[in-house]
Amino acid sequence: MGDRRIGRKGFTLIELLVAISVLAVVAVLGWRGLDGIVRARIALNAELDKTRGMQLAFAQMQSDCAHFAKAEDIGWPTTLLAKDEILAMVRTVFADNEPSRLQVVAYRIRNGALVRQESIATRDLKVLDASWRAAAEDSEMGPSVLLQSGVNAMMVQSWYMDAAGVRAPGNGSGSPPPLPIGLEVSLQLHGISASMSKVFLLGAV
Repeated sequence: MGDRRIGRKGFTLIELLVAISVLAVVAVLGWRGLDGIVRARIALNAELDKTRGMQLAFAQMQSDCAHFAKAEDIGWPTTLLAKDEILAMVRTVFADNEPSRLQVVAYRIRNGALVRQESIATRDLKVLDASWRAAAEDSEMGPSVLLQSGVNAMMVQSWYMDAAGVRAPGNGSGSPPPLPIGLEVSLQLHGISASMSKVFLLGAV
């Protein structure tokens, strides 16, 4: 019986090292891709949260502006304070089986957040006047509600209607009418270059 050598099939050490190296590279690339997807998802969710918060804030502003109370209707010099970093107004409050009442609401940027304050609804003009003065002087007028964090600035632009059409102050001849017909509110969010803006009609209800 002759001498027969049985051949054994297998991987050499070099082949194993090459295979392990290839698997390591594939694993690193896969981990980087997965990490990028996770980071992009986190960033997208954060942007969606900001957008959702801004929509809710603008919806609240729209409701307040729609129920805006004109100064001549209550015999006041003004019921609107609209300028950068503060928006205050008197609004009419309606409730079932109750007479309409008046309330002061104010929007401000505080500590990098957009907050809303509201006074108690009342039919007493003295109480309303005290709340209005508190809003104008940035003193305590009622509880504050956080609407959106991460807000760097708020810009408010008034729009008027006269013989020159709908315009902003300085874009037409003569001085603007005493009461604007609408407001344009722009909010600058932290980390976002473009501001988010929305136009509201005053007293649309």
